[in-house]
Amino acid sequence: QRAYAHILLKNYYEAVIDAKKSLELSPYNSMALLRKGYVWYDWYQTESQVIITLMIKNIQKNNIKVEFSENELSAVVNLPSGEDYNLKLSLLHPIIPEQSTFKILSTKIEIKMKKSEAVRWEKLEGHRDVPKPKQFTPDSKHMYPSSSHYTRNWDKLVGEIKEEEKNEKLEGDAALNKLFQQIYSDGSDEVKRAMNKSFMESGGTVLSTNWSDVGKRKVDVNPPDDMEWKKF
Repeated sequence: QRAYAHILLKNYYEAVIDAKKSLELSPYNSMALLRKGYVWYDWYQTESQVIITLMIKNIQKNNIKVEFSENELSAVVNLPSGEDYNLKLSLLHPIIPEQSTFKILSTKIEIKMKKSEAVRWEKLEGHRDVPKPKQFTPDSKHMYPSSSHYTRNWDKLVGEIKEEEKNEKLEGDAALNKLFQQIYSDGSDEVKRAMNKSFMESGGTVLSTNWSDVGKRKVDVNPPDDMEWKKF
């Protein structure tokens, strides 16, 4: 109760001292534990860094010491109560100590550790014998994402479809149309001009590839013998 009275009077240092004395007399006194306070930390990560946040307010620079090594982090903070808060972590993956830093803010302490590899940490701490995580590397270009469990090479698929179309056996009008398409595709600029001009001027009844012929005259309508041309 005296610790609570100190809190109401904003005598926080005395409140912590009283709470500590109460804990020495009764280690399981839950109210005393709450009065004393509890330091907790959280962490998150980006592609290149792991960031630890210590929720400690109003800490001066000379009251904190942070040491980085390849596989460990050590932080000692001298709290306003006079006690030291110690944080020592055996990290899951290696870091780059010389590129790791910390920053003191009014409400917290931020520790930024530089990852040695751009891999995702499943947890903050771990054993040294943890297998090295696999990094994602695409097999080849144009391997687009898929909702399935595998990726598909779309360039290869398009090539296969074109090959199937090329070898497909067609009959009747379909075969004739495919032949015209192939002639147009493989033809020179003059062949393409001749085909376009003859087809348009004849209303689709004549298709010529001879530019020297159709290039100097208008191509007349010439329907098949068993058909009659009618203009609508």
